[in-house]
Amino acid sequence: MTTTVATPAARRAATSDRAVAENRLGLRLVAPAVIVMLIVTAWPMIQALYLSLFRYRLTTPDDKEFVFLGNYGTILTDGLFWKDTLNTVLIMLVTVAVELVIGFVFAMVMHRVVFARGVMRTSILIPYGIITVVSAFAWQFTFSLNNGWVNSWFAWLPGIADNTNWFGDHWPAMFAIMVSEIWKTTPFMSLLLLAGLSQVSEDMIEAAQVDGATWWQRLWRVILPNMRAAIMVAVLFRALDAFRIFDNIFVMTRGAQNTESSSFLTYRQVIEQFQLGLGSALSVLLFLTVLLLAFLIVKLFRVDLAQARGE
Repeated sequence: MTTTVATPAARRAATSDRAVAENRLGLRLVAPAVIVMLIVTAWPMIQALYLSLFRYRLTTPDDKEFVFLGNYGTILTDGLFWKDTLNTVLIMLVTVAVELVIGFVFAMVMHRVVFARGVMRTSILIPYGIITVVSAFAWQFTFSLNNGWVNSWFAWLPGIADNTNWFGDHWPAMFAIMVSEIWKTTPFMSLLLLAGLSQVSEDMIEAAQVDGATWWQRLWRVILPNMRAAIMVAVLFRALDAFRIFDNIFVMTRGAQNTESSSFLTYRQVIEQFQLGLGSALSVLLFLTVLLLAFLIVKLFRVDLAQARGE
């Protein structure tokens, strides 16, 4: 009897055919949703790009002037734009980093707990189910000088007193905004990490434990490397969402004490000052920045999706 052994080239060809077939199936499945999204979003995007080329204010519609890239030059040479961008980047970096750590702890708890698992998972996910505006109002009340409980509960900490005005200076206000954002969106991060944690083979963890690996060694050498794809998705989604932060700032400070974000600056230009040209240019720059951010995150993690699927 003759035994046929598949060569590495044959195995690669079979894997390649399977990947091509899965890609085609995936394209067919997402095509309807992509078409609907393009129909809904294409026109506003084209309109924003078109308006960004004009000096156009809604209160004087007849005074519309084509300036080509003039609005972009005005924005990129304005110190306020860069200051708001720095605020946005800072909020994104701090909140995503803290959420990644706390979310992973929550994911580990939800994955390992046996008793009352459903109650535990529901309790952790409650903040994410609350409307952002409602949670922002709640945290504004929490940090309030007259009615909030933060000052009375944490007056024993250095820098906090009964009369601490959290919204009276830049850094305390930024801290309050970040806390509200972290509390609201950490459950989302933990949910994504829980999905990745469930894909880690228990046999690999047990084998490492048998070989004498400590808990930290199992975490760094086995669990986290096998969760790289899930971590990338979690960081990507949260970073893009955090970079567009608006609700918390609008409710808690309305941009006072130099707490404006890029999205809030766009809102002020369009809604408050009726500058459709500048506002459209800001929205285009924000869109391009989000695309660049997504590209950098994907490149940073260098995740091989085919390998992550076990191919």
